[in-house]
Amino acid sequence: MEHSQPAKGEVCLSSMRLGTPETVRPAAAGPVADVLVLGAGVIGVTTAYALARKGLSVVLVDQADGPGQGTSFANGAQLSYAYTDALAQPGLLKRIPALVAGMDPAFRVRLSPDPAFLRWGLAFLRNCSQARFRANTLATLELALESQAAMAELRNRHPFDFGHATPGKLHVFRDVASLDHARAVAVIKQRTGIEQHLLTPGQAIDREPALAGTGAFAGALWTPGEEVGDPYRFCLALLDILERDYAVRAQFGFPVARLQADGEYAHALRSDGEVISGRCAVVCLGADAARFLTPLGLRVPIRPMKGYSFTAPVGAQAPSISVTDTARKIVFCRLGGTLRVAGLAELGRSDRVVEPGRLRTLVDGARAALPAAADYAAAGDGWAGLRPMTPDSRPIIRQVRQRLFLNVGHGMLGWTFAAGAAQRIATLVAATQAAASSS
Repeated sequence: MEHSQPAKGEVCLSSMRLGTPETVRPAAAGPVADVLVLGAGVIGVTTAYALARKGLSVVLVDQADGPGQGTSFANGAQLSYAYTDALAQPGLLKRIPALVAGMDPAFRVRLSPDPAFLRWGLAFLRNCSQARFRANTLATLELALESQAAMAELRNRHPFDFGHATPGKLHVFRDVASLDHARAVAVIKQRTGIEQHLLTPGQAIDREPALAGTGAFAGALWTPGEEVGDPYRFCLALLDILERDYAVRAQFGFPVARLQADGEYAHALRSDGEVISGRCAVVCLGADAARFLTPLGLRVPIRPMKGYSFTAPVGAQAPSISVTDTARKIVFCRLGGTLRVAGLAELGRSDRVVEPGRLRTLVDGARAALPAAADYAAAGDGWAGLRPMTPDSRPIIRQVRQRLFLNVGHGMLGWTFAAGAAQRIATLVAATQAAASSS
């Protein structure tokens, strides 16, 4: 199933070739597995799970020494199934000059002469119309609801502890205009069965007393069904289940230098010549996907957006409900005795370096929003990750060659979309392999 259409001028992925296999020497015994899953973050491990549940043998491949070491390691931890609003929207257009000039401490855009960046930027601007914002938001909401159901089924089948809870979420709006926009978007979502309630400041404080220290605000949007969970703990626990119950093999410390395919197999090759072969491969490489696919002649509209987080002990007035300060673009998520705080957005940054100045911006913003929510002095060194953004905020879940599939471009909602996206790509892979076997 396709979800992010190539922008005008983009090369159609299905017409690309996957590299030549002349140097590949697969083992005489044939492929290691039915499917190679490249990338072991939340997208990769849930994809491996969904494929294994369909009876396919899977090898999970990652360059790190374990699962969840990249953007899944310390993201915002919120499973925001109801809040899937596309980033590209009409209200953002007038703010672009300020973003480029660095006038918004929470959201910055670094321009680049790179043609890929320019193509992405033009496609993003085309998606800023009201009609496309509505269509993109509803499309991602559909995937999020599929993901919520898939995650519930996974938890019921394999109960394990990753800090999962359903505390609900409050989006706090500082001005009337942003509150009115939230009201309009909530109306669009109501027909899907999403339960959301607009609250006055007093009602919001009654719901979450920690907001008493947040200063003046216009109102809040309360979504009682929103969930939380630690994505890194999820990756570790699910990998144990995959290896124990589904014979999934994990190959860590394996940086894939290139991917090749012949008439029968897909081959993941390391620079030293070691190869892992399978009947097909699914790329789940997040923000690294575009760079990885370019040598294959595949052009995907994905740009990295850098974000930060820190985890600190809870304070005297830590929220029990997840809170999003929409003006500061900061999320607060309770994980047991700690508070995960995430925010900032830097489009065009591709490094994962935690810059002290930017971390201070996040800590100071969090302290201003909820002064007693955490022991901010214990925020530590912080963390930075790269969100893989598409121009329309829709993930790319599709087959691009006979033996190559993509599950990439989940943006700021990878943790939210993971289980549903995995179901979609696994259904596509299984159907394709079944058709090949019967032909």
